[in-house]
Amino acid sequence: MSKLTGWWKNRGSAGKVELYTRWSFHLFVLIEITSFGVAPLASAAENPSALALPLSLFLMLCAHAVLCGVLSSKALSWVVGRRDRPTRLAVTTAALTAAAVLVVLTLKATGKIDEPAIAPTLVAGLTCFTAGSLVLCMRSVRNMRYVAPAAAAATGAAVLALGMKAGYALGYSLGVLLGCLFFSATCGFSAWLLRTVYELDHAREAQARLAVAEERLRFGRDLHDVMGRNLAVIALKSELAVQLARRERPEAVDQMIEVQRIARESQREVRDVVRGYREADLAVELEGARGVLAAAGMDCRVDFEAGRTLPAEVQSALGWVVREATTNVLRHGDAQSCLIRLTAPAEGSVTLVVENDGAPEVPAGPPGSGLAGLRERLAALDGTLRAGPVDGGRFRLRAEIPGPRDERLEVRA
Repeated sequence: MSKLTGWWKNRGSAGKVELYTRWSFHLFVLIEITSFGVAPLASAAENPSALALPLSLFLMLCAHAVLCGVLSSKALSWVVGRRDRPTRLAVTTAALTAAAVLVVLTLKATGKIDEPAIAPTLVAGLTCFTAGSLVLCMRSVRNMRYVAPAAAAATGAAVLALGMKAGYALGYSLGVLLGCLFFSATCGFSAWLLRTVYELDHAREAQARLAVAEERLRFGRDLHDVMGRNLAVIALKSELAVQLARRERPEAVDQMIEVQRIARESQREVRDVVRGYREADLAVELEGARGVLAAAGMDCRVDFEAGRTLPAEVQSALGWVVREATTNVLRHGDAQSCLIRLTAPAEGSVTLVVENDGAPEVPAGPPGSGLAGLRERLAALDGTLRAGPVDGGRFRLRAEIPGPRDERLEVRA
């Protein structure tokens, strides 16, 4: 059963919207054939001797439906940025549709189509579905709004040019106008929705990359502030020591001793900076996880309970677990809610559980190094890490560090 449903569950929000939209337009092919192509065949059932013309019209409509389906599929690929705009195919579809409509109207004008409902039905089916496919190939609403009036005007002009009455021309024009307006609005909204969903998905990925870039800039700025002044002093005192040594002055030794002191101090300050960068603060990471998950549109709530502070090494290890788990929730699956629970009883192990919904049953790619790095950090404290899917389509990450702890903190995100 998981293999049958994985094609849907393993997709993100943007992928699900795209799949739904594509199959909706594939269904349009069947709708056009069954709704508008049956009319000629129904008339042929009453007169089996004249089957050639109705069958030809039915096959023509089937070919047109398939052509519009192919154009819609390629246009949707252009909407999501996977290919170039199918301009040539759109022009070809419009030209073939115009030719088909002209053939139907000519047959109607010459009396070869005597049923009153066949010609209007065929003309409506040909023009409306073509209008919807053409709208998918347009980005500007200004261009979309001209499709329906242009189709109605061209149809009315063709009816008049074939010598039919003005009332017929008006009826054809109004029918084509209303049908094309409906299909243009529907298809235009579908393309806009699909484009918007993908833009939001790309924005969420960009937000995660910006957060990483911001952290790197912060580290670089702190390192520059620490090392910039000290290196400048070391360079100046070293130059002074060189000048004093050339003059055989005993002060050169004092300057080199000062250079040595500043170098050792700089080494200590760099360790402090790196330690502050590598040691994650648990409270900061929990609050950051809440903010990031809320910004991503997930159900997010934070509750703190009073308790003593955990040791620094435990906070650092669990803080990295929260950071990595939050990144995985954002980058994988389609989570709507997440639960982070930290349990630190007076006696026993400290347990951190991160559980979210919307996780794919099958990972999208090879396992990364994030969880392996967390296991190494926890192993230094005799801790363990387990991660995997659980019942209800959820994914659970559980970190446990043994030892008595007198704190209980629960965070719901």
